[in-house]
Amino acid sequence: MPLRYLHTMVRVKDLDASMKFYELLGLQEKRRIDNDKGRFTLVFMAPPGQEECPVELTWNWDGDEGLPSDSRHFGHLAYRVDDIYATCQHLMDNGVTINRPPRDGHMAFVRSPDNISIELLQEGDAKAPAEPWASMENTGHW
Repeated sequence: MPLRYLHTMVRVKDLDASMKFYELLGLQEKRRIDNDKGRFTLVFMAPPGQEECPVELTWNWDGDEGLPSDSRHFGHLAYRVDDIYATCQHLMDNGVTINRPPRDGHMAFVRSPDNISIELLQEGDAKAPAEPWASMENTGHW
């Protein structure tokens, strides 16, 4: 039986803040569904040229008190980046905490405004260790 990946869904408390975070990663809104009867919005975001692999942001208009404060049971989303250091610097410059810095020049973790763990992986070979990343400590958990 053939299987085809469709998307990953994450629930969000603040749609605008979450979209801004994913836009910082380079994702763009590809599709939106507003369901008046169900009182929710679905926003599908994906990197340019990768529309077949979106993340679905699900926002309940009346709030979502059941949304866990720590989404570690979810696992994480992972994205490959051209330059791990430049990506992490861009995120830091925009107020995102780098929870696991790319000390190895290969991997970093950040968290979305909804506490979703995001893994960033360097395209190709790892970059040579560089400051400030090489000596930067972990912040929180990922």
